[in-house]
Amino acid sequence: MVGTDSTARLIAALGADMAPVARLTPPTLRALGWLAIVGAIGAGLATFADVHGMIHRLAATPDLGVAAAGSLLTAILAAVAAFQLSLPDRKPAWALLPLPAAALWFGASGLGCLRGWVAPETQSIPPMEPASCLMLILGLSVPLSVLLIVMLRRGYSLRPNLTAVIAGVACAAAAATLLNFVHSYDAAATDLAAHAVAVAIVIALNRTFGGRILSGQKIVPAPARQA
Repeated sequence: MVGTDSTARLIAALGADMAPVARLTPPTLRALGWLAIVGAIGAGLATFADVHGMIHRLAATPDLGVAAAGSLLTAILAAVAAFQLSLPDRKPAWALLPLPAAALWFGASGLGCLRGWVAPETQSIPPMEPASCLMLILGLSVPLSVLLIVMLRRGYSLRPNLTAVIAGVACAAAAATLLNFVHSYDAAATDLAAHAVAVAIVIALNRTFGGRILSGQKIVPAPARQA
């Protein structure tokens, strides 16, 4: 009885200063929140972009349409995977979720290397356009990455680097999808290389800086209740 009483007092003492942990919104809903912001950016770009021309271009060259669908699906699945990985009880296998879509994205984009054979009548890309594509992807990815890392920080990932990498995939894929609104040329080998370099840079930056931020994340206590 004495031992039981001592144990009870010890548990009470240890739990006296513990604050309740705020319950997080389900990962899928949090991912939808981030994706809604991506959609809002797309809607903003659509207000001054040649949407009809974009649709015609993607429909006229099926591999470009498949690549755009692949990048969009990659962004969605990678965002869901990142939010799942931000929770301590999730398995690392969630990182595999966006891989099939990413394979579709880059596989279809790879046909741009054969653009002259597949569709020789398509509009060729100017020499400076790949550099512009790279800068646009990076420019769109940076704010999306900052927002996503901040949102992921509300969780508590046991694998911060892996979570940051998948977040980078989501941001790079979202930026590549949004690029279709302002990219008026058909894919080419140099264009694909610029996209690949931009995606690699975004993932590396998220891995380096996002991983550090997520490594220092803290559990957010719930707001104190009024007496």
